[in-house]
Amino acid sequence: MSLVLYGHPLASFCHKVLIALYENGTPFENRIVDLSDESSRADLFRFWPIGKMPLLRDEARDSTIPETSIIIEYLEQYYPGPVRLLPLEIDRALQVRLWDRFFDHYVQAPMQTIVSNRRRPDETADEIEVAAARAIATAYAMIEKQLADKQWISGDGFTMADCAAAPALFYAETLVPFSSEQPNLRGYYDRLLARPSFARALEEARPYFKFYPYKERLPAGFRDAAG
Repeated sequence: MSLVLYGHPLASFCHKVLIALYENGTPFENRIVDLSDESSRADLFRFWPIGKMPLLRDEARDSTIPETSIIIEYLEQYYPGPVRLLPLEIDRALQVRLWDRFFDHYVQAPMQTIVSNRRRPDETADEIEVAAARAIATAYAMIEKQLADKQWISGDGFTMADCAAAPALFYAETLVPFSSEQPNLRGYYDRLLARPSFARALEEARPYFKFYPYKERLPAGFRDAAG
């Protein structure tokens, strides 16, 4: 198989790329990386010494593609499918790229800060987590406003930005719940959960949710699976 995706089912950024692949039914090998296993770790690091996931390897073109947004744009260019995730028209494409970056930087990043800080001393973690939670709350308010007249984050069509939004919001909501005064955000989140591509990524992650530090805050169906 030409395309090999290196990643892990629990990783939110890996979900982002999986959604894009599943949206278009793109054939690929999903290679799970176990960083605690020397052989598995070496298989990733030989192509990308930085060691971050996900990483796409295209054997047919002898290309190694890191970074989620670049991977999705690469797929759009060389392995297009029926669902266009990045509009051709420049102004619409810029909006998609903007919201793609927004979810990565202002929802995913502070969410991961909170998760990683669970291992820090309590007094340090508290200060850092308060700042990260405040950043997520600010992002929620901006998303709520953006969705006032839209089904998806940048308009009527599902795009790369929605691929970024789905896993970011799934994990962030376990840490900073949506407000009752954010019906647009809640409705959007429900639409993302119902999207078959994201539902598939979550189903594949189900056996691994037991390792999520805040598994008790997952939605009921996934919390039950986490044990």
